[in-house]
Amino acid sequence: MAKKSTYGFRKFINDIHLWLGIASGIVIFLVCLSGTILAFEHEIKDSFSSSIEVEEQGNKSSVTQLVNTVKNSDLGFVTGVTLPVASDAPYEFSVKKDLKERRGSKVHVNPYTSEIHKVEKSKADGFLMSMFRLHRWLLLDINIGRPIVGIATIIFLVLSISGLVLWFPKKIKWKQIKQGFKIKTDANWKRINHDLHNTLGFYSCILILIMGITGLCWSFEGYRNGLGDLIGAKIFDRGGRFEHESDAKQGHTISIEEAIAKANQTLDYDGELSVSFPDQRNSYYRFSKVSEASWSPVTSDKLYMDLSGKVLKVERFADKPLNAQIASLIKPIHTGEIYGMFSKVLYFIACLIGTSLPVTGTIIWINKLKKKNKRKKTKPILKKVA
Repeated sequence: MAKKSTYGFRKFINDIHLWLGIASGIVIFLVCLSGTILAFEHEIKDSFSSSIEVEEQGNKSSVTQLVNTVKNSDLGFVTGVTLPVASDAPYEFSVKKDLKERRGSKVHVNPYTSEIHKVEKSKADGFLMSMFRLHRWLLLDINIGRPIVGIATIIFLVLSISGLVLWFPKKIKWKQIKQGFKIKTDANWKRINHDLHNTLGFYSCILILIMGITGLCWSFEGYRNGLGDLIGAKIFDRGGRFEHESDAKQGHTISIEEAIAKANQTLDYDGELSVSFPDQRNSYYRFSKVSEASWSPVTSDKLYMDLSGKVLKVERFADKPLNAQIASLIKPIHTGEIYGMFSKVLYFIACLIGTSLPVTGTIIWINKLKKKNKRKKTKPILKKVA
């Protein structure tokens, strides 16, 4: 007499993995698909956008002169400039038609000839914005789409952990574990599909967990605040305004060139420097500089300077405690920009695998259903023969 199979822990985990995967499959597929494309968002935009060629010829115009040139072109108010390290790259000015605008637009200027080129939006911008809205809100209203994506992300985290548990065989032996590291390409298509789900899911698990844990910061404010409390640093803290009495009211006001020179003297290393000019809200210069020698292209040092040239505050990334560094890097950790092109490629592959998991998982489920139905049909025939 055959022993009755007991409903154990592994069966429980398997059922959770199965039914949560079926319930969230379409949403996970869409979120991962859009995330795969967005991994190279900036590169796609750059390949479709036009710019100006810059050749070294004579002396560069001063930033003040270039600011006046942009102002006189009626493109709007100049709010800042980014100065590249390369001598053959254009200066990038930020302009706004209305100072109440959130983002504004970009204008490239040849520092040698003062040639102006407004960066126009291409078809790629519209497509990537759709991918962004799909990734964050499923193209729905924010109040509806955001929690749906958030819940699907939580389910994906549970699926990743349960999948990792199921990846280990019942009997922990190296010979059996070793099979989970490779795809048996010479097997039938069902086995290959199973290996694609099992093995690729294992390899991408860590990055998927990182993307999910950080991604929830955009879905639920309570989660973001809770994670910030857990690590002891505020997440998405852009730095508030600080009030100060400007010394410029009583004396000399420095020029943009003098402010830039002083900022580079304080942040004494080669790197791209971004400058936000004083405005009605903030009566000081704000500088952000990324070192050419930095381990990451997104770790920048900040400097705030009074109109008189007095350095008000310097925030060096390396001087921040580890928890504050992690909190400030949540976005690049989520998008894969943290280590530049290297991490972007890894995130692209992980997202691509994440996109495939609902498909391969559904195929495994359908195959099992067919197998069960086939067994049910053959059972009566076997009884009659007996």
